[in-house]
Amino acid sequence: MKARGFQPQDTASGRTFRERVKIMTQSHFSRRGFIKATAATAGAVSLFHIVPRAVLGGPGNNPPSNRITRGVIGTGNQGMTHVTGARDGNSPTLAVCDVDKDHLGQALGRTGPDAKGYADWRDVIDRKDIDTIHVGTPPHWHALISIAAMQAGKDVFSEKPMTRFLAEGPALIKAVERYGRVYTINTYARPNFRDLKRLVDTGFLGTPVTCLVSPTTRYGFKVHEWSGKTNQPPEPVPQALDYDMWLGPAPFKPYFRHRTHMSFRGYWDYDGGGLADMGQHWLDRIQYVLGKDHDSPVEVEAKAAWPAHPDAVGLWGSVDLKYADGTKIILETGEWGDPIQPNRPYFEGPKGKIWGGDNKADRTDPPEMLAKLNSLPELPRPISFEDAVKTRVQPTEHPDVWAAHRSITLIHLANAAIRTGRKLKFDPEAQQFVNDPEANLLLNVPMRAPWHL
Repeated sequence: MKARGFQPQDTASGRTFRERVKIMTQSHFSRRGFIKATAATAGAVSLFHIVPRAVLGGPGNNPPSNRITRGVIGTGNQGMTHVTGARDGNSPTLAVCDVDKDHLGQALGRTGPDAKGYADWRDVIDRKDIDTIHVGTPPHWHALISIAAMQAGKDVFSEKPMTRFLAEGPALIKAVERYGRVYTINTYARPNFRDLKRLVDTGFLGTPVTCLVSPTTRYGFKVHEWSGKTNQPPEPVPQALDYDMWLGPAPFKPYFRHRTHMSFRGYWDYDGGGLADMGQHWLDRIQYVLGKDHDSPVEVEAKAAWPAHPDAVGLWGSVDLKYADGTKIILETGEWGDPIQPNRPYFEGPKGKIWGGDNKADRTDPPEMLAKLNSLPELPRPISFEDAVKTRVQPTEHPDVWAAHRSITLIHLANAAIRTGRKLKFDPEAQQFVNDPEANLLLNVPMRAPWHL
């Protein structure tokens, strides 16, 4: 299948993203002012005779301004949640797309009568009546589809992980800034971690802070579950699957079932194992708590089986990530043989400790730290993707593109350390490993022609 080039659909105005948002907001109020002025000059003619009831809203009528139409690309296990999660009149699904005819048929069976099915995602983003694109494909497609959607004037809600390799992140950021689009990824939402963030923000722990992400703090990475298989004989490609389009930018390798659908996570060409599957869920929230939305570690070191297989993701035990200011994030799996010590702090600093896990602080040292939580200032109300689309601001319930790039960078650094088997030094500004060409090859992976960033 021949790939069509990604053609920008707006011209560079020289304005900043904030300036474009301001212009869009002013335009919105201008339209509202027009309706108000029309009503004022209509005399005895009712506004309801000028503007249709469906436009004004009210009982039984949903105004178009409240409707956010969506197209869902990728309708497998996780993608189907985007299909079934849009069954009300506020966010109808108008298009579903999948390279597997069986998946596509199931998706069409669970949408409204107005939805159409597509085998090629480019046909979905070409539709002018679709406001948002939900990307539920495997990760090796996330960046390309998201960038093309934003070029076509769509806002994007993508599944995690945000990117398959690090260099895709700056390309996504550039697309958000150039086209003035709203973008977020479907991590577990941040608001549940607001109390932990308030505790850390107030400096009760002191600095630097160390965070433990481990089964002892209620985090798992599914390392065994999403390990790849080696030496598998080729199998016939199912009739329902367009395998070439499924691979897309990934290198061609003979088909066997475990490479595709849910278990694709076990292969470097498409994902990064259990760490990439669950890691951005966990680490995006930890990054938020630690105030690291605009920073990246400078050192990373892993304990893992080595040499790593070039195709199949394998087991690992732990990863240490260290920032320039001494902040640390320690990842542990408990699935490789390293013993895990119980009763270690979730967050620890020179002045205090927090025990617990996930979004809970079970106890603190000093004990009065939890008691003071109610007196701490509240954080701003989170902005959902839907509200962001309507108001043209970036979302905060889930990470925006800049924060999402920083949290997936943690996973890319960790997997690079696992695959190279050595401690790596990273330059957060240059977005490169320091004096390590081999490791840098993992940060910018060539795509199979004709696909490219």
